[in-house]
Amino acid sequence: MARNTLTAEQIVKAAIELLDADGLDGLNMRSLGQRLGSAATAIYWHIKTKDDLVRLAGDAIWGEIDLPDPDAEDWRASATALATGLHGMLARHPWFGQAFGSYLLYGEGKSRFDECSLAVYGKAGFAPADADRAAATVLVFVLGTALGAASEVSLTRRLGADALKGAVSRAHEVAQAFPLLRERFGTIAAEDYAAAPDGSFEFGLRAILDGFEARLRARPAG
Repeated sequence: MARNTLTAEQIVKAAIELLDADGLDGLNMRSLGQRLGSAATAIYWHIKTKDDLVRLAGDAIWGEIDLPDPDAEDWRASATALATGLHGMLARHPWFGQAFGSYLLYGEGKSRFDECSLAVYGKAGFAPADADRAAATVLVFVLGTALGAASEVSLTRRLGADALKGAVSRAHEVAQAFPLLRERFGTIAAEDYAAAPDGSFEFGLRAILDGFEARLRARPAG
């Protein structure tokens, strides 16, 4: 595909597909060019660096999250929708959680999400500074819950499934020396030892939003 027929949108779409398949380490201009049927030089005409490419790909996937209308819904329903949508997006693109630690990520897609988040927590009754803190708290929580799955994908890709399974089995064995862990994991297969318990995301989100509600109710009247 020649540079005059290749578009930035096509490049970003192909980059997301490549990132989903091969992770951050698998993204390079040569591999991307092969996926597009184009020379790497044609890509550089539109996007200059891998950092720019990851930033653009990362910003594009924010658009997968359906943003609620804060004025049309209860604030807690809106907050749940935002967090659940983000959690789903991170599960579909496990490389993105890892990119937060090594790339500068910004753009219109993230800004629209952040704007909606601030509106939701503002509607809840938080002052602007606390609405910002509430939004950040939920964002960090969702990123954290998605990190385990993203790490498993990355480690499996780098080490191989057998090596990862062996490491998890050894970690399970080490845990047997600790009574609470031994009791907790006594009925869990070794391969499931590193996984978060079922319902952890839902439990944690409810706990955070419960805390927000309690904080709002405790405000002095007037």
